[in-house]
Amino acid sequence: MPVVEECVVIPCGAEELFAYLVKAENLPVWDSSIVECSLVGPGPVAVGTRYRGASKIMGRRFDWTTEVTEFEPGVRTASRSVEGALTFTVSSTLIAAPGGTRLTYRLEAESGLGGAFGRVMEPIVQKAQAKVVRANLDTLATLITQQAAA
Repeated sequence: MPVVEECVVIPCGAEELFAYLVKAENLPVWDSSIVECSLVGPGPVAVGTRYRGASKIMGRRFDWTTEVTEFEPGVRTASRSVEGALTFTVSSTLIAAPGGTRLTYRLEAESGLGGAFGRVMEPIVQKAQAKVVRANLDTLATLITQQAAA
């Protein structure tokens, strides 16, 4: 299973950043692979909360549902796919850092390629996904910085 882990320091407090990260409507704003996302059901986000959304990867749309598996406000959130063609887990860990909050974003995903072809292509897919994650975190940092300045 390919793993991508990237970090970024964002100039805001952990509580503010965490609140932004768990709002379903914000995900497509900073994550370029997500085309839509919404909460399933009412209530505040907690362990067991589900998100339903869609991602566009290599020009193909994938619908998914995730379930929150860890939720510690201001510190960590994690979720895993429970429905859809993609199998993945994603986590965000926040810690205080000089200049703001360090966000460590980790994505573990099945490439879905399988077989000998998949074993050859998996490192290429992982490298490409790492570039996308890095760009998404840079976008997130820019958005939060702009909000703080407004």
